[in-house]
Amino acid sequence: MMTFSGYRRKNGTVGIRNHVLIFPTVICASAVADKISRLVPGTVTVSHPHGCGHIGQEKDHMIRVMSGVCNNPNVSGVLLVGLGCEMLTPELIAEQLEKNGQRYEMLSVQAEGGTTASIEKGKVLASRLVAESMELSHEPIELSELILGTKCGGSDTLSGLTANPALGVACDLIVEQGGTVLLTEIPEIIGAEHILAKRAVNEDVGHRIIEIAAATENSVKELGVDIRESEPSPGNKAGGLTTLEEKSLGAILKAGTSTVNQVIEFAEKPTAKGLVIMDGPAQDAVVGTGYIAAGTQIIVFTTGRGTPLGTPVAPVIKVSSNSDIYRRMKDNIDLNAGKILEGTESIQSFGEEILKEIIAVASGEKTRSEILEHHEFAIHSIGPTV
Repeated sequence: MMTFSGYRRKNGTVGIRNHVLIFPTVICASAVADKISRLVPGTVTVSHPHGCGHIGQEKDHMIRVMSGVCNNPNVSGVLLVGLGCEMLTPELIAEQLEKNGQRYEMLSVQAEGGTTASIEKGKVLASRLVAESMELSHEPIELSELILGTKCGGSDTLSGLTANPALGVACDLIVEQGGTVLLTEIPEIIGAEHILAKRAVNEDVGHRIIEIAAATENSVKELGVDIRESEPSPGNKAGGLTTLEEKSLGAILKAGTSTVNQVIEFAEKPTAKGLVIMDGPAQDAVVGTGYIAAGTQIIVFTTGRGTPLGTPVAPVIKVSSNSDIYRRMKDNIDLNAGKILEGTESIQSFGEEILKEIIAVASGEKTRSEILEHHEFAIHSIGPTV
């Protein structure tokens, strides 16, 4: 059984990083959260435009995503920073953290008497959480406890020929070890959903795959537009992709050939092992946020056009589909699948190289996006905010 070196949490989950997250529950507290994080080494933070005016399904969606991010196993502790009069208060998010056994502290800008007092209080609370995080040490963890997120962005013609099928090899090897692989970007499986449905573990899962693909396309049609106006994107077209179906056939390769065992909602934690499909959009930062909210510890992101994107708490391994973009954006890209096209690697051998990189990063090796501190974060809205 393959292993990596990770952190075993008190609640039984496994992290590959030991972050303390300073999380604003509302945009009005984002500046305070950012200032606290800048003053306390060992912390990370996020910024977002949400927290007020959410109703109904939109409110539930925001709570699921926010609490999921705070509950990610790469997070050892959370400082929830609120304003005091918002819809999504620290107390509301804390209820969800309590259920998961996550360590947290809270503060309210209004209750503390303003920005300056809140920063001083936050420094004390965050420093306490960092000190506690340092008490935990690495231990060998079986690969079966890893949840890998797959992503492709800025794809080109070669993405479906080099980087994506090679990542698929790595994903199949992880599944063989009992691990979990997540696939999303539902707009980019349209035209290939029937292939995934044939690989479903049962009829219900197969039906659900067809259903979420159709729902995604129909939701765009209801706006009076065609999804093919943005899929493929201008960058995809410049890279040689011509149709959505062509893009989708290449995109699904990145998750390998395993049986699809479950379909989950956006930011929902999988209960099945193996290959799992998460319903959700294709926008890069939103996908990363959905993955970390679902408990993903690590993401592999293939690209033919190049991208620096990362996440606040989960390392992102970048794999270029061609050697040209690898040379031009070498400070952003970790691995070059262009070797396959050049004949120095096969899809199988490079897939095994990706797996080695996954294990190394899971054991502490930093990715280029981590070194450059790319902490992009975005929650998409699914309903009106009033």
